[in-house]
Amino acid sequence: MSVLGPVGAALAVFVFATIAFVAIRSASDAIAGVGETAPERTPFLGGHEPEVHAWSRFHARYYVMALLFLAFDMEMVFMYPWAVVFVREGGIALAEMGMFITILLVGVLYAWRERALRWA
Repeated sequence: MSVLGPVGAALAVFVFATIAFVAIRSASDAIAGVGETAPERTPFLGGHEPEVHAWSRFHARYYVMALLFLAFDMEMVFMYPWAVVFVREGGIALAEMGMFITILLVGVLYAWRERALRWA
């Protein structure tokens, strides 16, 4: 057990993190504005003037594509631990992953039928 105890250790970590944050933020602010002209400080497009406002609206299709990406990205979150379990469980794990992939395939086919995957 530490000399400070759990509350003291947590407080020490909090104080250290706060000091580190302030130091890094101060160094960043000191370095950031050196030698930049007004066009170089624009937020995007590599120094060119923005053509649209940053808060402009996007087509709903972009949100559907983002949700589909997240859904199929979650597939990989479940496949990595499955690879470890597969070595131990064998055929049962293979059957369960087959059902999981089948459900995902049904989702892809539905999205394809609804033309959610078409960009234009």
